[in-house]
Amino acid sequence: MNRRASRILVGFLMVAVVFSLTVWMSCDKNIKSPVEPVEQEGLMLNKKNPEIRAVMAVQDRHTAELMENPDVVGTATGLTDDGRPAILVLTKSISLKKGMAIPQTIEGIPVKVEVVGIIRPMKGKPDKPPKPGDGEVDHKAKQDAPIQLGTSGGWSYDLANGYCCGGTLGSLIQSGNKKYILSNYHVLEADIVNGGNGRSAQTDDPVIQPALIDIGCNASNAQVVATLVVSSSLPGSNVDASTAEIITGMVDESGAILEVGTLSSATVGASIRQRVKKSGRTTGLTRSSVSGLNATISVTYDNECAGGTAFTKTFTGQIVIKNRGSKFLAGGDSGSLMVEDVDTDPRAIGLLYAGSSTTAIANPIDEVLSFFGATMVGN
Repeated sequence: MNRRASRILVGFLMVAVVFSLTVWMSCDKNIKSPVEPVEQEGLMLNKKNPEIRAVMAVQDRHTAELMENPDVVGTATGLTDDGRPAILVLTKSISLKKGMAIPQTIEGIPVKVEVVGIIRPMKGKPDKPPKPGDGEVDHKAKQDAPIQLGTSGGWSYDLANGYCCGGTLGSLIQSGNKKYILSNYHVLEADIVNGGNGRSAQTDDPVIQPALIDIGCNASNAQVVATLVVSSSLPGSNVDASTAEIITGMVDESGAILEVGTLSSATVGASIRQRVKKSGRTTGLTRSSVSGLNATISVTYDNECAGGTAFTKTFTGQIVIKNRGSKFLAGGDSGSLMVEDVDTDPRAIGLLYAGSSTTAIANPIDEVLSFFGATMVGN
């Protein structure tokens, strides 16, 4: 082979190699990345997943029977330790009453028992505070107006029986041309008797920031940021929610939340293993993951600050979140908005309201918004 022919052959081979590499690299871009498999899997473990729906159906058929056991406070659809869809049975204690043991499987579906204790509203009452969350912002401090949400706040008359209370002013919603702070019923309007403070919550009552519990129980140390709109969501509805119409200039109308920023105006349904975060009065910015869907949960309520038991409410279709050591949600965090754990414009998932030292509970946000005929304020 002469020199000219050799050069032509070498050139042809180089072109062929470059072409092969280009094709290989192009194909490689279409291969799904194995990074963060838990999150990718979690996005599919929702109510649209046929396997999850099938477990929910079995859970629903047997929930009433399971909750006849006085030690059972709820059921949900979740996962076994090895990742199989399962029925979760949430109990007060380790030892179940004799003769009422929980089966290991129901209709062929595995059953996982989780000891969660008594599920209570997470309103702030005088107690030893838990450690703060991830951020450095003081969520209990009085802010300069207009305030951001995810902050201490509540009904200005929330004191009775020798105590004062409070919760979290969680997020901003809109109905018509008006904007409202969204929090919980038991934070803003649970006082429905003229008991220890001689009054009950009324529409147009002042809603303050910070809450009484953080200002020595003296409302004059706070600022009025909104006026209460009594909606009486409990005990009749399936959400623990209340709103207060904002006072012009007192609340950031972008809906910004401390350490979270502005939200998306869109919402998203919960998925098992979904990464979530919240900004609240007591623990600040904290993160966790969803552990159960379609939960039926029994929650015990007071009528007023530090009062006795008023009623027990059983909710359905709730979201269950991991809360080991109350690191995600603690007393005073009620009213916090739970959102996706992303850096920019997270979508709302649920309204947090109850839990224990192991478990947190949220109303699905779409059900809350539907109750008020409202939308999230966001981008």
